[in-house]
Amino acid sequence: MLTRTTTLSGAAEFLAGKKSHARKLTYTPRLGLCCIFKEAPIAFRTRQAVHIKKFNRQRQMELLSESIMVNCRSLLEAVTFCSAHQIGSFRVNSRFFPLKTHPEVGYGLAELPDHSEILTLLDKVRRYAETNDIRLTFHPDQFILLSSPRIEVLHNSIEELSYHAELAELIGADVIMIHGGGAYGDKKSTLQRLSQTIAGLPASIRSKLALENDDRVYTPQDLLPVCEKNGIPLVYDVHHHRCLADGITVKDATDIAIETWNREPLFHLSSPKLGWNGSDPKPHSDMIDPGDFPECWRDKAITLEIEAKAKEIAIEKLIKDLRDMDFPAKRLQKQ
Repeated sequence: MLTRTTTLSGAAEFLAGKKSHARKLTYTPRLGLCCIFKEAPIAFRTRQAVHIKKFNRQRQMELLSESIMVNCRSLLEAVTFCSAHQIGSFRVNSRFFPLKTHPEVGYGLAELPDHSEILTLLDKVRRYAETNDIRLTFHPDQFILLSSPRIEVLHNSIEELSYHAELAELIGADVIMIHGGGAYGDKKSTLQRLSQTIAGLPASIRSKLALENDDRVYTPQDLLPVCEKNGIPLVYDVHHHRCLADGITVKDATDIAIETWNREPLFHLSSPKLGWNGSDPKPHSDMIDPGDFPECWRDKAITLEIEAKAKEIAIEKLIKDLRDMDFPAKRLQKQ
């Protein structure tokens, strides 16, 4: 079993103006923050194609390069923040390189005026994350559909995944997770098409690709054969599974998902905004109800990306809630 130790620095401002008390926690689950911050002054830039297209190519590259430089510095701040606040994983926003694959203003990194400085900063991020055991991941937008019957959609999806694989290599990210997409009127045939598409992907993408069960179409049992056939892992989202059940328990789904990984498994945790008895359990809440943390995850060395609207605030509260619940004391303890 893996365990990890995180030391918190009292020098950093902790969330709402409070200084964190220097303390040391040892725990098995790695908690992950997704893409942005709620209160910490760390932000990422994007660009709109409508605006960029107003300029000539040289100016376009200058503007994009400026934004990417900001994003590189922000990512370094993000992993530094994570290291200082018991957060062991960070999901990088897919628009980190704005408009990278846009059909009219897309670009290669070598075209950017700050190309060398960008690569230097990204290497610094990679080395910091490796040294401080911060896992980096991606979860591209929903328009990536490897199950689509439309050739143009598949082409665009693979191009987008190629971009993610390129950036993942630069920063040391090890997971690019996607959903199965729609059923297109025939779930069985669509899953076969998805499997065939994955089988034909370049190794640079396949080595990092993972499938996640969703709350509308594909359950863990639906995706498991595709994962096993292609040697890619299953990202288990327990909230989605609770919304779209498939007859197996959370414990069984946990076990089968873990078996698909050749590295630390990646799972998702969230709570329903309106509660489990509300009109729609799918939307995510600001915070995590500690009761939604599966009992069977206590002894698992896994990464748990926390999909909560309150971001780092939700992770801070979850850690406190689990510690107060003695969940379990041997891993969430002050030393």
